[in-house]
Amino acid sequence: MNKEFIDALNQLANERNIDKEQLLADFEDSLRQAYESKVEPGKQIEVEVNPDTGEIEVLVIKRVVEQVEDPNLDIALEEALKLDPDVEVGMEMVFPVDSERFTRIAVQTTKQVITQKIREAERNTVYNEYKDRAGDVITAVVSRQDNKRNVFVDLGRGEAIMPPKEQIPGERYMVGMRLKVYLAKVELGSRGPSILVSRAAPELLQYLMRQEIPEVADDTVEIKAIAREAGQRSKVAVTSRNSNVDPIGACIGHRGSRIQAVTGELQRERVDIIMWDPSPREFIRNALSPAKVGNIEVDSDNHKVRVMVGNDQLSLAIGKGGQNVRLAAKLTGYTIDLVASETISDLDAALQAAAGRQEPSVAASSSKRAAFEALFAGATVFRAEGENATSASPEVTEKE
Repeated sequence: MNKEFIDALNQLANERNIDKEQLLADFEDSLRQAYESKVEPGKQIEVEVNPDTGEIEVLVIKRVVEQVEDPNLDIALEEALKLDPDVEVGMEMVFPVDSERFTRIAVQTTKQVITQKIREAERNTVYNEYKDRAGDVITAVVSRQDNKRNVFVDLGRGEAIMPPKEQIPGERYMVGMRLKVYLAKVELGSRGPSILVSRAAPELLQYLMRQEIPEVADDTVEIKAIAREAGQRSKVAVTSRNSNVDPIGACIGHRGSRIQAVTGELQRERVDIIMWDPSPREFIRNALSPAKVGNIEVDSDNHKVRVMVGNDQLSLAIGKGGQNVRLAAKLTGYTIDLVASETISDLDAALQAAAGRQEPSVAASSSKRAAFEALFAGATVFRAEGENATSASPEVTEKE
């Protein structure tokens, strides 16, 4: 073994992102295992590789004892004193092994062991690289897809899996496609690191909003809660820490430019921005928008609410396939029961209803006045056509 071998070992370490010293130690360990199993079975072996020259030194280690119990591991004191006059009982002595005794089988064993060690080192490197990045959003490249519809993406130094439930429904993943993914979980198992990424996580939506909305990035606008059904619709509750900043307007942007930039990354998923409120009642009312709801009875102990909804608003409150009320429940953390009612118990709804009842009376009053004015105008016209029309008009007006 020579310097060329050390250079090759260093190159392998660089290509596989493995620590050079660790790789050398793994190689020494693989040689030791091969010697102990194939060359010197039953003996204690120590292998040292010079990191500069590549020279290998293989040693058999024996313990000095007064009475030998295992010839492979022990050496008698009397015999040891012949080799070294200063040796004492309990000390260890080393004996070099001829490297030419390293057989073809031993070479194959070494290759198998070092291959396994390299794989383990690669797995540990990948795990150490991403174990502290769980919860981050990173850019990945689609590498392949299996028959179970699992999508595998290349993270740069490792591969991650995105199962169907973590994908955006209807989104097509082509090999080589670049996309942003949320690093959901990193675990180290018997088969190496397991990295789970997601495109359906609410955290991905939150990350994109921080990227596209400066007020969210600098925490002027705070995202309080997110409820998401990936690829279809999401609700985001926001509030402002600055009374001069409208949180909803800041998130939407001029003509919707900011929120459109966010939804463009999510297959044009619909994102509703609503106002968060410390009062559960008002927060739930906002969460059910665009539906206008009536009285809300809150059971804080059981996190349940009973919401009175007019018949004309019920379908809007429920949403397509129950999506609106389902997202509102996720967003607020309350179980929401919608109750159809024709009675008006909400103040705003009552005022609106009262205004509606006034409209017919106002219309009737207006029609009566119009009829009167038409009659008056007719009299005027009629009298204007006669000779004494000018004297008749004041009399009619006074009478009226």
